Amino acid sequence: MKTWTVAAALLFVCTFGFAQTEPAAAPARKPCEDLKAEIAKKLDAKGVVNYTLDVVDKGKEGDAKVVGSCDGGTKSITYVRGGAAESKPADTKK
Repeated sequence: MKTWTVAAALLFVCTFGFAQTEPAAAPARKPCEDLKAEIAKKLDAKGVVNYTLDVVDKGKEGDAKVVGSCDGGTKSITYVRGGAAESKPADTKK
């Protein structure tokens, strides 16, 4: 009986101490321009050309595909294929 009492007391102390620890720090807000540059770099590495990345307010994405979220989830980065961005010139052989 004494063993069970000690075990229960230790279990209570451990769970009480665990509940009192501070929650993990929230992830830092990533600036939209930094995230947009990272996404553009990945798209360029895959050979994607003629696209547009825009930073828009959350909920105002329209028909564009959302490819990222920034500023603590208040803004979205959207991707439009064949947008108004300048395409990279293709190598032409003459």
